Amino acid sequence: MKNLINGEHLDASNGAIIEIVNPANGEFIDSVPNSTSEDVDKAVKSARNAQKSWSKIPMYERGNLLEKFVLKVEERKEELAKLLTSEAGKTIKEAREEISNTKTMVMGYVERAKHLYGINIPDNIEPGTEKSVQYTKRYPVGVVAAIIPFNFPVNFFCHKVACALIMGNTVVVKPSNYTPLTIFNLCDILMEIGIPSGVVQCITGDGQTAGKALAAHPGVDLVSLAGNTISGMQTMEVASKNLTNVSLDLTGNDAFILLDDGDVDLAVEETIHGRLYNAGQVCCASKRFIISNTVKEQFISKLKHRIEELKVGNPLDEETQIGCLVNVAVAKKVEDQVNDLVKLGAKVVLGGKRTGAFYTPTIINNVSKDMPVAKDEEIYGPVISVIGFDTPEEAIAIANQSSYGLCGCVFSGNFSRALKVAERLECGTAVVNGSNYWRSAEMPFGGWKKSGIGYEGISATLEEMSRVKTIVLKNILK
Repeated sequence: MKNLINGEHLDASNGAIIEIVNPANGEFIDSVPNSTSEDVDKAVKSARNAQKSWSKIPMYERGNLLEKFVLKVEERKEELAKLLTSEAGKTIKEAREEISNTKTMVMGYVERAKHLYGINIPDNIEPGTEKSVQYTKRYPVGVVAAIIPFNFPVNFFCHKVACALIMGNTVVVKPSNYTPLTIFNLCDILMEIGIPSGVVQCITGDGQTAGKALAAHPGVDLVSLAGNTISGMQTMEVASKNLTNVSLDLTGNDAFILLDDGDVDLAVEETIHGRLYNAGQVCCASKRFIISNTVKEQFISKLKHRIEELKVGNPLDEETQIGCLVNVAVAKKVEDQVNDLVKLGAKVVLGGKRTGAFYTPTIINNVSKDMPVAKDEEIYGPVISVIGFDTPEEAIAIANQSSYGLCGCVFSGNFSRALKVAERLECGTAVVNGSNYWRSAEMPFGGWKKSGIGYEGISATLEEMSRVKTIVLKNILK
């Protein structure tokens, strides 16, 4: 694959490439450019040149083009799902689900944009305004840099790229070096259905070169990034030199609380989906399992039995329920983190084995509230770290001791009791009697503390992708 710049497919200016390998079997799939700062500059300038004319196209016409995009993606769903599975290691069923989300997300943004109304300010609410009319309109921000992570590239493409386009922005897309191929295909589909040249650019490259150059470029008006907190901080620092706006969806180390009166069987089933989906590579997955000591052993026993029933294997196999991690290096990091926990006194109850990029679903008991994993150390893999507690106050304190605050959840048979806990969790989303892994397309998804800045979702992102202007008709009223 090659960069998409001003409607052309181009190599990196220095010819450098990045090889994309199937993590499940180590086979070479394709290569992509390792772009230079010069390539980034060319892409941004192309996007800026195209933005004025794109914004003048009526919104309904932009919406019609995006509807054609959705239909084309539906036609190629199976092809795209297999490509996503091959480069990401997620199961084919998970990949199909992600591709299927395109329709809901893209058309949701298109419809929401049509109803994003301005406001009229009354003319008699303060002295001096009696004869004037004031109203607001929304305008595109300009050029959006969409930096997309590896774990859900299609979902984030819809949240960032489709949303930007319907509001009249142009976009420079930078996918993860781990999973760029599906994104390149989506950008090509946009070209096929009639998006003008220059409106969408797609470049790949190392974060410290291409990513930094993109965030630092004075021609970029908004950097919308999903990634880890360190990358977010670096991006914000670089972007601040130009006062460029940022929207950051960052790290989570989410707390899963099971109170003593919670439904253990329900908690176990929610753990399967809420922690093991995409082999645990989910920013808002449950990661710290804070379980009442009165039911902890029962929870672990039932969870162990349930996980032993799951099939781990070839992600393209229809029967596989858990695939592999995105590459061997990520799997090795998970392995090292688990080994470090054991050295600190934790106990592996199940799993704890790595083969290549595969890491077996793992349960770890005897995790104390003082261990790094109970605070800010995020394990980005299928690892369930169990921390015991005696009182709800203690559970809340453990949950809130992290500097991250993306999502949280609580299980209780008493709704009022659960809601009181949920209200006190320091996070952007709190789920009652369900896992943290809850992200509807509509909701304003965002983190507290070091988990992000801004909100993403059909109900929120259009505001992030637009600017407000107040029009004043001074002394127009008689």
